[in-house]
Amino acid sequence: MKKSLLTLLAMAAMSTTALAADVKPALVYGTGGKFDKSFNEAAYNGAEKFKAETGIAYRDFEPTGDTQGEQAIRNFASRGFNPVVAVSFAWTSAVEKVAAEFPDTKFVIVDSVVEKPNVRSVVYKEEEGSYLVGILAGMASKTGKVGFVGGMDIPLIRKFECGYEQGARAAKADIQVFQNMTGTTGAAWNDPVRGGELTKNQIDQGADVIYAAAGATGLGVLQTAADNKKLSIGVDSNQNHLHPGSVLTSMVKRVDLAVYNAYTDTKNDKFTGGVQALGVKEDGVGAAIDDNNKSLITPEMQAAVDKAKADIIAGTVKVHDYTTDNACPK
Repeated sequence: MKKSLLTLLAMAAMSTTALAADVKPALVYGTGGKFDKSFNEAAYNGAEKFKAETGIAYRDFEPTGDTQGEQAIRNFASRGFNPVVAVSFAWTSAVEKVAAEFPDTKFVIVDSVVEKPNVRSVVYKEEEGSYLVGILAGMASKTGKVGFVGGMDIPLIRKFECGYEQGARAAKADIQVFQNMTGTTGAAWNDPVRGGELTKNQIDQGADVIYAAAGATGLGVLQTAADNKKLSIGVDSNQNHLHPGSVLTSMVKRVDLAVYNAYTDTKNDKFTGGVQALGVKEDGVGAAIDDNNKSLITPEMQAAVDKAKADIIAGTVKVHDYTTDNACPK
């Protein structure tokens, strides 16, 4: 009996160790730097939260070019990291290839869909969150002209712009919306100087609220708006604190949740593949209001956003998704 008990205890200890060994988290950022105060930093915050709560360390990698993502993802998988989270649509083909090579490893891709049984694809309804901040932009604008500065010119960023435009027009039907994209390569996510130049050009045309969806490039947008005493809108992370009183709001996209949930689900043996689409209803996107910007948000503006959120959740307002037809209704 005693021997049997000892054997059971030993087996339990071994299985616990084996389970713990299965959780060896890794994170590969998009180009633009870990501390972009936007998309990548949101992912970092999710990993840090998991580490703080569990004491389980993770490894991460910051690609500086479009070719480094696949190398990093494969390197982590070959070294037994699990799950491996890749935050960028740019790593779609990389995750597709590496997930096939390592079928026992769990992978997560953010902002794209990879149809493999060991891959969780987390996508967001950016058009819904952008619609909310568009309403605030339309209501805050005194000139009837607002702007948008995107990062890399891809359908995903057009999706942000289109949602923003729909929200602005819902607030003010005859509003004029300027838009510029920073570039066509990954370098577009990390060019704050160019972001500032595009913002100044829009301000010179009369825009008094400019929304940035451009990673670290957006920091130049927010800075230029503040320097010219205009309003800006941040993205992905809550950027209201960067220029209090100048950042009207931020379209928060909960990339941190994608990372945190992937690690937690793996740890708890609850990881599932498939697609997760997070919108207003799932609290995946929204407009940030806090002490840094509440003086800019009137009761009427708050009420308009609250109503829009309720209408989106109820289905009475359907925000058009640019990526469904590569077009934005006018």
